[in-house]
Amino acid sequence: MEAQKTRAHDIGIPFPGSPGTFNAITDVHGVEVGYSTIITGEGKNIRGKGPARTGVTAILPRGRMNNPVYSNWYSLNGNGEMTGTTWITESGFLEGPIMITNTNSVGVVRDAVLKWYIRMGWYKEDFWYTYPVVAETYDGFLNDIYGFHVQESNAYEALDKAATGHIAEGNVGGGTGMMCLGFKGGTGTSSRVITIKDSNYTVGVLVQANFGKKNQLTITGVHVGRELSDTLNNELKAAPSYRQEGDGSIIVVVATDAPLLPHQLKRIAQRVSLGIGRVGGEGTNGSGDIFIAFSTANPMAFQRDQVAKVDQLPNDLINPLFEATIQATEEAIINAMVAAETTEGINGNKSYALPHDKVIEILKKYNRIK
Repeated sequence: MEAQKTRAHDIGIPFPGSPGTFNAITDVHGVEVGYSTIITGEGKNIRGKGPARTGVTAILPRGRMNNPVYSNWYSLNGNGEMTGTTWITESGFLEGPIMITNTNSVGVVRDAVLKWYIRMGWYKEDFWYTYPVVAETYDGFLNDIYGFHVQESNAYEALDKAATGHIAEGNVGGGTGMMCLGFKGGTGTSSRVITIKDSNYTVGVLVQANFGKKNQLTITGVHVGRELSDTLNNELKAAPSYRQEGDGSIIVVVATDAPLLPHQLKRIAQRVSLGIGRVGGEGTNGSGDIFIAFSTANPMAFQRDQVAKVDQLPNDLINPLFEATIQATEEAIINAMVAAETTEGINGNKSYALPHDKVIEILKKYNRIK
C-alpha cells in the first residue's frame, strides 16, 4: 500500500466514536483495498496525451475469496453510475469486488474485472455469469478525461495490490483527480467499533469524495468553509459553461461484520446521507451520490442448492450501527481532504489542498480544539 499521509486526527480534529485499529474500512476483517494511480504530464490538455490525473480503486469484501456477501445500495442523487446494482437489489448479494474510477472509465474497468475473474479462476463452474460493480465520479477539471487513460492494466493493478491494513488517502486511486467542498478531495476512509449486547462490531467506510461548495464545508459543526471563502480558490482556466459550483459526486462504500440482511443494509446505506450532510453536502442536482453497504457476517449465506441458516441482528438493536455509519462517513470525507495535496492538471487548472493551519485556527476559535 502507498504511504499513509496526514489524517484529521493528526492535526487534532476531534470526531465522536471509537475507531478501529487502522481507522479504515480494512478494520472489517477480510476487507482488502488496492489502488492504481495515474499521474502523468502537465500543461495544455492534448486529448489522449494528458495531463492525466486519475486512477482506479478496488475494494474486495472477502479478499480474493469468491464468497458473496449480503449487500444493498442507495442513491441520494442519481447523477452518476454504479453498475451491477440491479442484481444486488434483486438477489441481495454482492458477488465480487467494488471498483471506483472516473466517469468515462466505468466500461473498461468493468470489462477488466471479468477478465480478472478468468485469470484468477474466480468461478469454478464451466458456466457462469456476473455483473461487476463499478462506480464513478467526474475528474474532468484536472484530468484529460476524454483521453481515456485508464486501461485494463490499471484495474488489474488495483485488484492485485489489494491488501488489509493501513490505507493511503487523498490523491490515490480513483480519487486522484477529485475535488471536494472547494478544495482538493479524493479517497478517504474511517471506521467505528461499537458494542451491541455482549458483541463488538465494526463499521468501516471508504469514500471517493468529489462534491460540494466551499462555503458549505463544515467540520465538527463549524462552518469552516465560510471562514475560508476567500482562501485558495481553485484556479479555473477552462471550465464548461454548464458546470455549476458544487457539481460533483461522492461514492461511499460501507462494510460491517455485523449480521445484517439486505433490507437492513439498505437502511445502513441510507444513513450515509446524514454523514455527508454533517460536512456540508446537499445532494445537488449535478451530483451523483451513490452508496453501497455489505456485511461480511454469515459466510455460508450464499447457497445454490442448500437451505442457508443465517444470523440476523434485530432491528431494535441496529441504532448503534446507524450512528457508526454516520460518524465514519463524516470522518472519512475530512480524512480525504486533509490527506489530499494541491494538484495542477489540464490547462493549468489547479485545486488547492485544505490549509491545515487555517483549519486548526478556526476550530480553536470555536473551541473544537483546545
